[in-house]
Amino acid sequence: MTTGVVVLNFGEPDEPTRENVLGYLERIFMNNADLEGDTTEEEARQRSRQLAERRAPGLIEEYEEIGGSPLDPQAKAQADALEAELDERGFDATTYVGFQFTEPYIGDAVEQAREDGVDELIGLPAYPLCGASTTVASLEELTNAVEEQGWDVPVHEVTGWHRHPTYNRIRAENIREYANEEGLDLTDDGTELLFSAHGTPSHYLDEGSRYDVYVNEFCDVMASELGLESYALGFQNHGNREIPWTEPEVEDVVADLDAERVVVDPISFMHEQSETLSELDDELREEAEEAGLDFYRVPVPHDDERFSDVLADLVEPFVAGFDPSYYQFRQCQCKDTPGTMCLNAPLDE
Repeated sequence: MTTGVVVLNFGEPDEPTRENVLGYLERIFMNNADLEGDTTEEEARQRSRQLAERRAPGLIEEYEEIGGSPLDPQAKAQADALEAELDERGFDATTYVGFQFTEPYIGDAVEQAREDGVDELIGLPAYPLCGASTTVASLEELTNAVEEQGWDVPVHEVTGWHRHPTYNRIRAENIREYANEEGLDLTDDGTELLFSAHGTPSHYLDEGSRYDVYVNEFCDVMASELGLESYALGFQNHGNREIPWTEPEVEDVVADLDAERVVVDPISFMHEQSETLSELDDELREEAEEAGLDFYRVPVPHDDERFSDVLADLVEPFVAGFDPSYYQFRQCQCKDTPGTMCLNAPLDE
């Protein structure tokens, strides 16, 4: 049996042209049109266009400053490494990259897998922390694409996986190694470790998303791994819509820190992208320096060789055909479609 593993991701324009960025933003805003309340499809499209027109100039400038986003090639390299790891484990599997908002889209990946004649599909979001507009939305797009193509194929869905032990070691060791390279003592009173998490509209949390719970528990574990009694946490929110977002905002946290230096780790990301290379390295650095802080930013360990092991572990029960509960998978709470599995759900409901 041949398995197709669709590695799901957000996507970002690798060339910061107006056409690329405007279309990218329109797709994002249209995908989350329900945040504006009940509207007709035409009203939603008009609103998405307006929001995209408003945001595009600033985002184009950000992309130009960082030379285009490296997210897409990094995601493709991770998918290639996963396929190689699965092959080494003896599985007949092909990986595909499907992006939510840039090419190749998730529907393109499904179409290619169908043309290749795979016998089953696995949807694997490459988001470290399960969120409504990322993990859940990308899997819904995958299953919708299968249905729209009239393809009768088994689809396995994997959601939350930030509790994978190797992934935790990757992130904790990455922070520790960076601090050592920079000559930093994370236990020093003058040094504050700040976890920066991607923000999410409060609407999703009100609707039952456990994203904030996962963020907090992951930060607690990272601090324990690093031997720290305290840390700071802030959210990278986007002010494109006049709606409530997660709090506290990372800029406010930096402004209020009682420290000499801040070490920022972008815990929501497994790729370098505009949110790390521009929002953190440029904008947050400026905020920190204005507050009198020395600024350090931990690189995202996107090319850690162990990450392909993590991804392979996540799909192995489905490729090999044994009960996923053996690997501690349980029915997902964030996406309650029967058979959608994660590592985050409690043992007892």
